[in-house]
Amino acid sequence: MRIPFFGKEKKQAACRLIAVGDIHGCLASLRRLMAKIRPTAEDQLVFLGDYIDRGPDSRGVIDYLIDFKKHFPGTVCLKGNHEAMFLDFLQGNNRDLFLLNGGTRTLQLYEENGAIHLPPDHLDFLLNLPTWYRTDSFIFVHAGLRPGTPLEKQSEEDLLWIRGDFLHADYDWGATVVFGHTPLTSPFQEEQRIGLDTGAVYGRLLTACDVRQRKFWRVRGTEVDTP
Repeated sequence: MRIPFFGKEKKQAACRLIAVGDIHGCLASLRRLMAKIRPTAEDQLVFLGDYIDRGPDSRGVIDYLIDFKKHFPGTVCLKGNHEAMFLDFLQGNNRDLFLLNGGTRTLQLYEENGAIHLPPDHLDFLLNLPTWYRTDSFIFVHAGLRPGTPLEKQSEEDLLWIRGDFLHADYDWGATVVFGHTPLTSPFQEEQRIGLDTGAVYGRLLTACDVRQRKFWRVRGTEVDTP
């Protein structure tokens, strides 16, 4: 799979820091979103996790991201709770949880002769996803942070699954937290938080944001008939 390299535009601001919300197998939407953003070598993109499950082409999304990182080496792909559930499933743990959360559609794409087979580069991709990424002014994470706990001591469970205790907290993390995980009808915007899961896999929007400028890009997602 080849990723289009859009090159450098003279009037485009350099060094954009762009976060992308939950994709959930919506490959066609991801392609349209990247065509709108037109990333260049000066940009850095951070994908917030949940690349798989529920949507039509989880395998294609991982292919796309692996190739994207080759063209844009500064790209960061974070782990989401769905990637964690998939890895647990492959190790024989919590299999029902993965299947109940849209994993069946993902497994079908990796089935060969009645067995699940992941290409080595896909398994390597999944095994090496970090749970957070920090710059001077921003913390990127899939789900959120537990108030009062230093970033380095946050549990993986909270980083991948937390909702209410993070969303409803009046807390200063010392940086703006950029997150996905909780599907909303529009981006969540506060001084200390930016939420970018806008329910693409439910037929709503796939959203990205230049977090420094708070510029948003949106494309229509793909509604599916599985949980």
